[in-house]
Amino acid sequence: MSEQSEQETLRVLEQIRDGQREIVALLTEQRALAGEELRKSQARVEESVSLQKEALRRQRTVTLIAVPGILACIAAIAYLVIRYF
Repeated sequence: MSEQSEQETLRVLEQIRDGQREIVALLTEQRALAGEELRKSQARVEESVSLQKEALRRQRTVTLIAVPGILACIAAIAYLVIRYF
């Protein structure tokens, strides 16, 4: 190989190396962004689960209050129907 072709080969290899370094830097940045998005997603899922548990707790409370009230109303209506008809 002549010295000129060796220089050309060396220049091409350096360009390839520099390109690979840029790619590695971009991939590292993308990985960091993906990790951050994953953390945000996990936080949203945890918040969603927490809100669902709170909704279920409230539903149980309403059920414990409403069902006996509804049953009392049905019993009162049945009593009135039986008494006056």
